[in-house]
Amino acid sequence: MEKSTNSIIKIAIVGPESTGKSSLAQALAAHFNEPWVPEIARTYIANLNRPYTLNDITIIAEQQLKAEQTHLLKAKKYLFCDTTLLVNKIWASFVFKEVPAKIIDLYQPQNYALHLLCDIDLPWEFDPLREHPNHRQELMELYKMDLKQSTANYFIVKGIADARLTHALDALTQMM
Repeated sequence: MEKSTNSIIKIAIVGPESTGKSSLAQALAAHFNEPWVPEIARTYIANLNRPYTLNDITIIAEQQLKAEQTHLLKAKKYLFCDTTLLVNKIWASFVFKEVPAKIIDLYQPQNYALHLLCDIDLPWEFDPLREHPNHRQELMELYKMDLKQSTANYFIVKGIADARLTHALDALTQMM
């Protein structure tokens, strides 16, 4: 008999670059002893050996969803998703000024019980895969606008280190 994943609460962790999404996903997963879905784009782009294209963002989006499905089978109550198709959508729009139809078709913000939108209050950290240190506010506004328009349930997570985790846990408590 196949495990039902309908009762698993999926939490999306989204936001601009260098806002602590991966760290928060890992910390929440550890706190609840649940799985987290790593950001597929990091490995994909790091192994690309050429500039990425709009088509690559679509491939990353598809692989991100597959990774979610795989990790969903390991979850007991929560699944923490380090980025979602919202990130791919905003990334494509910002860099290429268009969003592939496939991403639009696959993007389902209501599939997540809560979006934790990581604020830009963390200092920027250099990483060779990060591209937009001077556009953080603009990108943050795009995330807020999209989440509002989609009527997704979201909460802006602020704070440094443990304070950020506490803020996210407070949001989860309020949601429940």
